[in-house]
Amino acid sequence: MNDRIEKLEQAILAKKHWLVVSHLNPDGDALGSTLAVKHILEQWNIEHTCLNLSQIPNKYQILPGIDQIYQPTNLDETFDAVIFVDAADRERIGIACEQCIKEDAFIINIDHHATNDQYGMINWVETEASATAEIIYQWVEYSNRIDWNSFLATSVYTGILTDTGGFRYSNTTPDVMRYASNLLEKGVQGHELADILLETTTLPALELLQRALTHLQVDGSIAWTQIDQHELNEANAVESDTAGIVNYARNLEGVDVGILFREVEPDVIKVSLRSRLETDVASIASYFGGGGHTRAAGCTIKGKLPQVVERVIKHVQKEQGRA
Repeated sequence: MNDRIEKLEQAILAKKHWLVVSHLNPDGDALGSTLAVKHILEQWNIEHTCLNLSQIPNKYQILPGIDQIYQPTNLDETFDAVIFVDAADRERIGIACEQCIKEDAFIINIDHHATNDQYGMINWVETEASATAEIIYQWVEYSNRIDWNSFLATSVYTGILTDTGGFRYSNTTPDVMRYASNLLEKGVQGHELADILLETTTLPALELLQRALTHLQVDGSIAWTQIDQHELNEANAVESDTAGIVNYARNLEGVDVGILFREVEPDVIKVSLRSRLETDVASIASYFGGGGHTRAAGCTIKGKLPQVVERVIKHVQKEQGRA
């Protein structure tokens, strides 16, 4: 561990300015990990720019430094040193962010996805980690150059909290609970983060959920629902308002795989997959060009919504041995 951290830190210290990026439509781990790296670079007085292609969901405005994660709009600068966090492949950051990176850029890749394709010059990929933020926790703990502060601790805790579903998912290991306890001792307001990030919702999100539940279908151990563009617009909802809807399908008694199909633009369907115990949804997502984790994955498929639903359901049945 110490050799890996020394190599990582020497590489970072050798550059004057770093770009820090994560995947589009960021969740708590993407944002928490981005901010954690930002706070580390601040301690070292290293210039940095944090980018994300997507608009940051309002609930994350409580995080210190969140207003310094920018969208790449009108950014003329290109970067020769980039730290990717929580991105299984380079394409996940989006074309606009990719255009900010020079062809010969030095890439550091910190991630926990099993489908990560090791695209960095330095790759710290721990597929057993509950979150990318857990990897950063280990980095800080073992480093002789980084001190914990409330901003850094809150960022790391946010990533772990959200990617474990509030410490309820199967990736909640004894180590995760120890790390969370240590972060609470450092002053993290865990109850406030849980309330705002996991419990608080918006009226458009509830209206969207209401519409999604009217489409709910069940076939054996598979349950799924769908949202089209018209319904999204009618509810005045945004991308982040769809978060969590897939779990209503997965949480049904007797269901192992829950799926949400949502139309993001005409003939482009984003598919979110969750599983309970048996089915490897990362394998299913990978088949359609996506990726993720064994219990949570996703992909984007071109085609009409009914046809995409049929294709995915048939493939899930095949994976379960029912086709």
